[in-house]
Amino acid sequence: MLRPRITPCLLVHNGGLVKTVGFTAPRYVGDPLNAVKIFNEKEADELIVLDIDASVRGTEPNYRLIANLAVECRMPLCYGGGIKTAEQAKRIVGLGVEKVSISSAAIENPTVISRMAEEVGSQSVIVVFDVRRSRRGYEVWSHNGSRQTGKLLDEVVRSAESLGAGEILVNSIDNDGQMTGYDLALAKRLRELTSLPMTVLGGAGSVDDIRRLIETCGVVGAAAGSLFVFKGPYRAVLINYLGPALKEDLIRRLAPAPVEQP
Repeated sequence: MLRPRITPCLLVHNGGLVKTVGFTAPRYVGDPLNAVKIFNEKEADELIVLDIDASVRGTEPNYRLIANLAVECRMPLCYGGGIKTAEQAKRIVGLGVEKVSISSAAIENPTVISRMAEEVGSQSVIVVFDVRRSRRGYEVWSHNGSRQTGKLLDEVVRSAESLGAGEILVNSIDNDGQMTGYDLALAKRLRELTSLPMTVLGGAGSVDDIRRLIETCGVVGAAAGSLFVFKGPYRAVLINYLGPALKEDLIRRLAPAPVEQP
């Protein structure tokens, strides 16, 4: 039986590890490789690393950084940022990365999802949708939340699934860095839209927030940034993760849960 995944999400900006609030004001919090070493020791379920500069600047993925991360990482690694072609995805997987995530490219050229799935396998293609709440519903934004696409979550999720995506990650721009909890209405809507494995990001500030997400959606990826890089009311920088006993107890108390479809 598949289990919920609790996943740190690291943002890379100008080569350093940062954390944002509402996709703005990136605050430097350390070195990405050092963070990976700590998450290795703490036995994180998996790790997501997103280069928030690449798509905005129109640059290639940072292959040197990716290679260094892959060598260091002892857990499944997902990397995103500047990936636009199946050839780039293949090169990154060849460096030892288990999953590649695409966002802007999936909006601008959805058929790239199919080409990547053919090249590296659907299970390795994660499509990320950054969304904001509006009167219309959940609107999708691209290029690190700087461009309005005019598309709604419902249509892009269904399209991505039909084109061969292996997983959907939805990121709440409204909740990013707030540490006040996930947007559970967003999580429920995503669960209704797809049977694919799903990950929710944006807003986690406590273990209880993770618990509520899993209670709402069952087997799900609970991703978080601030929760795993800050500590205490003044947000002192401290790379951390759930202790093994706490994580196992959390999963055990919430089981049994629905099984994700392959």
